[in-house]
Amino acid sequence: MESKWLEWTQKLQAIAQNGLTFSENPYDIERYKVLQAIATEIMSTYSNVEHSYILDLFAREVGYATPKVDVRGVVFRDNTILLVKERLDGCWTLPGGWADIGDSPSEAAVREIFEESGYQTRAIKVLAVYDRNRQGHTPHQHYIYKLFFLCELVGGSPSASIETEEVGFFPEDNIPELSLGRVTPAQITRLFQHYRDPDLPTDFD
Repeated sequence: MESKWLEWTQKLQAIAQNGLTFSENPYDIERYKVLQAIATEIMSTYSNVEHSYILDLFAREVGYATPKVDVRGVVFRDNTILLVKERLDGCWTLPGGWADIGDSPSEAAVREIFEESGYQTRAIKVLAVYDRNRQGHTPHQHYIYKLFFLCELVGGSPSASIETEEVGFFPEDNIPELSLGRVTPAQITRLFQHYRDPDLPTDFD
């Protein structure tokens, strides 16, 4: 039940957004606006986020509703994994973020790693494509797919950024507090399994 409100909200918002995109009948348009208002009410109530903020966020989503794409770069060195400390919440995560228009998925991962950590890398394998809602992350207003790319370290040096304040490599038994909206302990454990067994197939869903 804990996550049902998020699932309902995302589905209602998608129906409303698609309806507002394709409907020409003024009565249907009003009905879809009401549906969007209901989705906003559910999200605001259960997330404790200001109603007007959620409504504005939903209203700015136009066109056919599709999942957003979050890319994460996975870099190993001597049995340790690269993590960056987020300025926003003071917790650690794999470097990554939204995929930008014009970037291929792997280019987005390589760019995010460089911008957030200072390291230059080359993407070599897709380790996982996850539905964020099924991975135990903290709630998010958008429906998101998360792509994890194994990247090979080729150069650079540790450097903080406007989004990150520290950079480090950590062994599996000494992972710092994670930013759960971005990465979970179970995902880190699974990524180390991929590191130890390169023949594992890509995870999905």
